[in-house]
Amino acid sequence: MSNEETKDKRRVGLFVTCLVDLWRPNVGFAAVKLLEDAGCKVEVPRAQTCCGQPAYNSGDLKDTENIARQVIAAFEQFDFVVAPSGSCAAMLKLHYPQLFATDARWQERAQALAERCYELVSFLTDVLGVDNIGARFERTVTYHDSCSGLRELGIHAQPRRLLAGVTGLKLSEMDDANVCCGFGGTFCVKYPDISARMVSDKQENIKASGADTVLGGDLGCLLNIAGRLKRQGSAVKVYHVAEILAEMATFAIAEGEEPT
Repeated sequence: MSNEETKDKRRVGLFVTCLVDLWRPNVGFAAVKLLEDAGCKVEVPRAQTCCGQPAYNSGDLKDTENIARQVIAAFEQFDFVVAPSGSCAAMLKLHYPQLFATDARWQERAQALAERCYELVSFLTDVLGVDNIGARFERTVTYHDSCSGLRELGIHAQPRRLLAGVTGLKLSEMDDANVCCGFGGTFCVKYPDISARMVSDKQENIKASGADTVLGGDLGCLLNIAGRLKRQGSAVKVYHVAEILAEMATFAIAEGEEPT
């Protein structure tokens, strides 16, 4: 590739997210593939950390501000910041500017970052105009809409638009696809009984859909759903949507086995 071709590419900083880094690196690799196939130059800043959401949701604003400053500094150089997670993208895009409401200098930097920050599938469709990935996945799937992606970023049609172009894939919508699975970050720790009931309801809706695979855009939700399905002995597989679109569905979340 020539220097001119490289220079013309959009520079994208991939915000990997903690759960992807620690639990499901394959999602990060899938995100890189999708972005590069769409013509982006992808970099992963080594200085990135957690987005600060757990501290923020727990009311620890001082530590959240320190984390946010580090994230902002690490990603300021990029044309776009993309995360394979609606909740982390929403934290950077919506909550960072609010966090520095009384600090004009950092609020300006946070706002500048927010304007270039997107969730992965939204970036592919809404910014890059991608409408067909050209992937193949011969399964019946159902899709779970994560709370932050749906309610804070308006992500609903975008993943379905891309999945419609996947050869062999049949989408069977479950009831209450837009209802919380009960994960909610620290919510599942603070209110375990309520959380367990919510994911049980989700499991029943997945079963009723007739799908053999569950997809979604937030790994926290998917880990929660996959864990419940596994504990109940379900054969339903769970993947991040990026893994299907990138044709990198190596093994199902929480099962560690090859898809059949």
